[in-house]
Amino acid sequence: MPAEQVCHPRFARIYQRFAPQMDKAGAGEHRDEMLADLTGRVIEVGAGTGLNFGRYPSTVTEVLAVEPEPSLRRSAEKAAKDAPVPVTVVDGVASALPAEDATFDAAVASLVLCSIRDLPGALAEICRVMKPGGELCFYEHVRSERAVPGALQRALDVAWPHMAGGCHTSRDTASEITRAGYEIEHMRRFSFRPSIFMAPVAPHIIGVARRPAK
Repeated sequence: MPAEQVCHPRFARIYQRFAPQMDKAGAGEHRDEMLADLTGRVIEVGAGTGLNFGRYPSTVTEVLAVEPEPSLRRSAEKAAKDAPVPVTVVDGVASALPAEDATFDAAVASLVLCSIRDLPGALAEICRVMKPGGELCFYEHVRSERAVPGALQRALDVAWPHMAGGCHTSRDTASEITRAGYEIEHMRRFSFRPSIFMAPVAPHIIGVARRPAK
């Protein structure tokens, strides 16, 4: 059994309705950018409905997709059937990944690190299951670098996580990745706001961080 249970049926319904529209508005291109250079065996943390599956390059030999929310996982299982690479969808949480040590060449985290309850524990788990030198490909919304928007995001986080499946608007995810021992090889920051309602989560990052070889 997973270390914790994740069940957000109301948010899952909203996400399944609007996530494809966000992909059409530009998020799909961001996913392509994140996944473009992946090779080998990959673990995807918080796979959601499987929106990444159809975008994996042929250089990926296998994907283990971990998704704890039951409704999202059912959608991911359907998406896996049409993926261009082998994808296995399993139940599990990021803080206790159902995988052996050092068995993956890379890990993928897209729009999920904002909602993980124990982010340091999850980043440590991802490090555990990756081979030394393995890469973490990430695409996340983050806290604004500007003082006033950042303060507003922190204020919103009093209520936002309760409405959005545990999502936090004000996480400094890049700093958390570095603090967990990864070396960020490259990263770009940008604003992505497909609708006015997404203004609190407009600041985004895409990048690659590497687990140290030793």
